[in-house]
Amino acid sequence: MPILPNSRHERFAQELAKGSSIGAAYVAAGFKAHDSNASRLSRKEPVRARVDEILAAGATQAGVTVQRIVEELAKVGFANMHDYMRVGPDGDPVLDFGRLTREQAAALGEVTVEDFRDGRGEDSREVRRVKFKLHDKLSALEKLGKHLGMFSDKVQHTGEVTIVFDTVDAEA
Repeated sequence: MPILPNSRHERFAQELAKGSSIGAAYVAAGFKAHDSNASRLSRKEPVRARVDEILAAGATQAGVTVQRIVEELAKVGFANMHDYMRVGPDGDPVLDFGRLTREQAAALGEVTVEDFRDGRGEDSREVRRVKFKLHDKLSALEKLGKHLGMFSDKVQHTGEVTIVFDTVDAEA
């Protein structure tokens, strides 16, 4: 859709696409502040289509696509703790970030490294504690499932309903 022919409507659409409130966008476009037409203008199809177009163009310029978002959600949703550590000779977990792929690293939400001295005197020792946390897998999987239409917020009931009306004799 090309730029809206009415320059104030175009400015209004641009302000809405920037995230301005309807009232603020209306005033920025040159309309009166307390005019009740702001909401009506925001619902007009050409304005809504123009806002959608501006938002889509911005997302495209930033490299944001549905496919890319789904891929990022999949990295988080299907991440496995086993990809980040191995079992040491004594059976304890040993973190192994040396072989992480870019995809695996995308699922990391937090990594904390603490170096400290444990104990006192000759028996003390240097300790390095490494903790890591993956992003929320359940949230990512839920969003993927919704995108794929696996979950529905609507409940549909199907079947037939027969309604029988009894008439009452008015003269009785």
